[in-house]
Amino acid sequence: MKFARMGEPGSEVPVVIDGDHTYDLRPVTSDVNGDFLADDPVGRTQAALDAGSLPEIADAATLRLGSAIARPSAVICIGQNYAAHARESGAEPPTVPIMFLKTPNTVVGPDDTVTIPRGSEKTDWEVELGIVIGARAAYLDSPAEAAAHIAGYVVANDVSERTFQMEVSGGQWSKGKIAYGFNPTGPWLVTPDEVDAQNLRLRSWVNGEPRQDSNTNDMIFDIPTIVHHLSQYVTLEPGDLILTGTPQGVAFGGKFPYLRAGDVVEVEIEGLGHQRQKFVAWKAEK
Repeated sequence: MKFARMGEPGSEVPVVIDGDHTYDLRPVTSDVNGDFLADDPVGRTQAALDAGSLPEIADAATLRLGSAIARPSAVICIGQNYAAHARESGAEPPTVPIMFLKTPNTVVGPDDTVTIPRGSEKTDWEVELGIVIGARAAYLDSPAEAAAHIAGYVVANDVSERTFQMEVSGGQWSKGKIAYGFNPTGPWLVTPDEVDAQNLRLRSWVNGEPRQDSNTNDMIFDIPTIVHHLSQYVTLEPGDLILTGTPQGVAFGGKFPYLRAGDVVEVEIEGLGHQRQKFVAWKAEK
């Protein structure tokens, strides 16, 4: 099942996409949020579809796509989770998951414009598989328990400013990760039964030129390990988002230039959809 959110920022409508049809989910839930994801979202939605109680959105193709999930309580990220990316960053692959945080207001629509931060010279792209939590997870006993706590998966672009992240960070990567809009998410939240999340091709392009091309089966720490590991340190709530790391092919590796105003970034994960963002220069608000 594919869930999404459509409409102008702040006024998105939750929807379910069923084949070529898009249906309004508001008879079932006010949003694709933690409450909805924790309460049998697939079963409740299927029952409503079968009953014919969800109105079809005829003009869905003309509507803006918001982030696939409502603003989460937390965005937790895993760094250097692909060996080749770790090496292009000048590091050996980690032996334990590296964790950092993004702020909830980084989560925006998959095709929204992204503003390059004031003073930035090293804004970068990172295609990533996102895990969306569907049931509270704390101190899981084993990775085998992780699946019961996952609502689905999304495409994410973990946009990064490398000077802020690495040079003026004081050791805290989050400085380069938390500018507003630095986490385009979606277009869809896809439930686990729809995809083999540990075997998906993920790619990125800048101005139409290929950058990243890898597969989620190249992760150092797989999805169950990540969820289990994080649960030992943080209580994961329904609707929370976990980014699982990016493969090689980013500007930080030295092969490609960093982003400039006017550049267009596209990221895609097999079965989860495609994003497109135009990057623009920062301007002071009047």
